[in-house]
Amino acid sequence: MLFLTSSLTIIFKYRIIYYLCTFNFCTMKHPEWSYSSVLYEMNIRQLTKQGTISAATEFLPKLKGLGVGIIWLMPIYPIGLEERKGSLGSYYSVADYCQVNPDMGTKVDLDTFVQTAHKLGMKVILDWVANHTARDAKWLTEKPADWYCREADGSAKVPWDWTDTAQLNYANRDVWQGQIDAMRYWVENHDIDGFRCDMAMLVPIEFWQVARFSLQSVKSDIFLLAEAEEDNLFQNAFNACYSWRLHHAMCDVAQGKTRVYTLREVIHSDIRRFPKWSMRMTFTSNHDENSWSGSEFSRFGAALEPMAALTFILPNALPLIYTGQEYGYDHSFAFFESDPLPEFENNKFTEFYSKMCRIYKAHTALRSADMGGSFIEINNNAPDCLMTFVRENEQDRVVVIANLSPYTVFGDFHTGIYAGEYTDALSGNKTTLYEHMWGDIAPWSYKILIKE
Repeated sequence: MLFLTSSLTIIFKYRIIYYLCTFNFCTMKHPEWSYSSVLYEMNIRQLTKQGTISAATEFLPKLKGLGVGIIWLMPIYPIGLEERKGSLGSYYSVADYCQVNPDMGTKVDLDTFVQTAHKLGMKVILDWVANHTARDAKWLTEKPADWYCREADGSAKVPWDWTDTAQLNYANRDVWQGQIDAMRYWVENHDIDGFRCDMAMLVPIEFWQVARFSLQSVKSDIFLLAEAEEDNLFQNAFNACYSWRLHHAMCDVAQGKTRVYTLREVIHSDIRRFPKWSMRMTFTSNHDENSWSGSEFSRFGAALEPMAALTFILPNALPLIYTGQEYGYDHSFAFFESDPLPEFENNKFTEFYSKMCRIYKAHTALRSADMGGSFIEINNNAPDCLMTFVRENEQDRVVVIANLSPYTVFGDFHTGIYAGEYTDALSGNKTTLYEHMWGDIAPWSYKILIKE
């Protein structure tokens, strides 16, 4: 047929792209820069007293010094007024996908931010809200009614209990094109390096596959992170996804609700479940956990430091630092109001995250996905409390000994072929791992040992 309608043309094009995407999904590779990059979630509204992109730009050299490689900007778009929550509204109630929230600044400010980050050797990804818009979004008046899911009375459907939002209709392929065009806009015009995709599991995986295909035609090393944990996310759609199960298991162990057995099962389950080349964002906090479940101090207590260290050294880890964690700010940010981070000098928390970033970047055994080393557990006498394991590849070996319990535990284990001389990565001291190791291990303590 020579004269296809616009809608049929879009469907035909997407079906071809979908088959291309799914045919070779096992060969998907990541940008080279992503394998050893630590991710920083930047809450612009709360990072500085000004709450602006320009003020946040001044913060970038500090993050470079910390060892951050990727800046994830929480949504920077105009926020809807209808059913607005609080005085400033939710970042995730997007009124216009192709504009900057005037409270935060301008597109010129964003360009300066991105250029500064790039000069410092860091990448920038935007938060993308594909499932829904604000209830007074530009699309609601400019696009046909069937761009949105509708109630019986014709009003735009509210997803879940997010009363300040309107749910988009992904049965309409024009919505796909609208989303892709908007994402491409930021890559083509503002040199954005990728997207963190909000509630990615609520949108068809086929859309994300087509979006990735299109975005890669603009920037070949585009990076996509899914706020989801479904099995199909790595079928030529996303580079990384959240590690929610791991996070919740760590919280449960820290709070005494369960023991290390549960954490170990989640780690091995994820290794079996996801492709070896998948990346998993690991974290002790993010904007959701911080605002709705409390700061990491309230959730982890005395277990915080060893659990935070695990987010850098477990297999497939893409470690995340959330705004304020680098200073140990024990506070749950107000989500819909201005609640700025106080001014801090570098302190023990800065030193901890700086060390962990250096360790993660310096040791290839800890790299994310298929660039990293194997994960091998060393059997010990107290598996309900202790984790003793090795991350190793041909060039590098890292041995971890951790007591993830509130008790002093007498540890007894054989290191076998892993015996030898090591350097304690945190203290810099030389140490020996004997073939048979035993002795008391303090509560919530850990060692990261680097093979000499």
